[in-house]
Amino acid sequence: MKNLFYLLIMILAFGACTDLQEELREDLPEGVSPDPAALLQSAYDAMRLPYMDQSRFWAAQEHTGDACLGPTRGPDWDDNGIWRSLHNHTWDADHAFLTSTFSELLQIVFATTNLLQFEPSAQQAAEARFIRAFVVASVLDGWGQVPFREAGSSLLEDAQVLQADQAVQLIIDEVDAIINDLPDGPTNRANKDAARVLKMKMLLNKGMYLDRANPSFESGDMNAVISLADEIINSGNYSIDGNYFDNFAPSNDMTSTENIYTGENIGGVASGNVRSRWFCTLHYNQNPSGWNGFATLGDFYMSFEEDDLRRSQEYAGMTDVSGITAGFLIGQQFDQEGNALEDRKGNPLAFTKEVALTESGDNLEVTGIRVIKYPIDYVSGDNADNDYVYYRYADVVLMKAEAAMRMGDAGTALGIVNELRASRGASDLGSIDETSLLAERGREFYWEGHRRTDLLRFGRFLDAWENKPESGSERLLFPIPSASLASNPNLVQNPGYE
Repeated sequence: MKNLFYLLIMILAFGACTDLQEELREDLPEGVSPDPAALLQSAYDAMRLPYMDQSRFWAAQEHTGDACLGPTRGPDWDDNGIWRSLHNHTWDADHAFLTSTFSELLQIVFATTNLLQFEPSAQQAAEARFIRAFVVASVLDGWGQVPFREAGSSLLEDAQVLQADQAVQLIIDEVDAIINDLPDGPTNRANKDAARVLKMKMLLNKGMYLDRANPSFESGDMNAVISLADEIINSGNYSIDGNYFDNFAPSNDMTSTENIYTGENIGGVASGNVRSRWFCTLHYNQNPSGWNGFATLGDFYMSFEEDDLRRSQEYAGMTDVSGITAGFLIGQQFDQEGNALEDRKGNPLAFTKEVALTESGDNLEVTGIRVIKYPIDYVSGDNADNDYVYYRYADVVLMKAEAAMRMGDAGTALGIVNELRASRGASDLGSIDETSLLAERGREFYWEGHRRTDLLRFGRFLDAWENKPESGSERLLFPIPSASLASNPNLVQNPGYE
């Protein structure tokens, strides 16, 4: 109880107004001695909401991209345009989901920093610092500036704000400082290879973070990406999984050969909202009865070859239970006995490629291709057992391919990409360039929370695509929430949102 009480105090202290902060005291109440292990577990648990929920960082990454949208369906799913504004790039500084995401991420940064004051072991400190660096990277990615406190700093002073170059350097320095104290595993804890992947991502994206309008890629950074990738590849600890969807299944903590860093979910006991990955898209009359919301774009679906295993396949423990296949759901849907399903009006439940994104909500129940990336856990109830995937091996090899391509070594890049495509049942590409590599990353990582970052790095985030017009350069960053600006004068609103 004391640990939970103190964690609550820390969270309130970070997000509260100045008046409340002035009432806080920097010293702990007498007799309270927080347990670093408990605080560390609390930090892991706190990652569930901003990363696993369908309305938080995942929405910021996917609904703003070219592979996901949330269409209004009559009276359903309009939510005052909150989903539509993400896809159309018309959000403002009071967007409820972006505001909540910003706040919840920073609460984790604050909590992990404060944990360091209470004499954690070397490994506990390294894990806390990894979580902090991982979350700082997300805030940097979205907002370009990061409120940050050093351990032991006064709560009576406003948090300093790291600019993009400072945040990038902090993350790289943290990885270098902690990697020897991190464990080798398991995947659902901070570990050495997760730290290597985080550093790879920082180096690959550094030029974009420093100049989003004109991303650049220094040869030294690209060589370092390749070197880090080779450390992971040559370890022999990972391989491309023979069944793509095993990486996301309820048993993925035991069966995946690709996962490097995941968020732990304990089936039937405690988890984040990982079940939203299927509830948000399934129709009311499917099993389970979903929320009939999100869909992918027809143009994105058509980028897959018919035999690409990432596109669609039956999955044991799901298709035989409900008739639902893994991947994309298009056309007539069936139950496990092969009976054709109907919508609520008795029409065929046949999902269409066409889908609109309009305020009038003129979509039918069946418009839009649905997505099942995480095979459904039919055993665990609301607390699904699928560990949430942050990093996996396929990302390592494709980052190596990208770094090689940006160094002018197209042959190496093409070989890596085609080896991955062959494992997914897709044919070889004849050549590789930025357009084809971005498309391949889309096919490999759809609905995993990476798309916005990839589009930014490849300079395509402002483009027009299906159901979205071309957007202005201010959309390269999210706005700092109005409440955060009011509470910390060190924050400055991002350009275009004043």
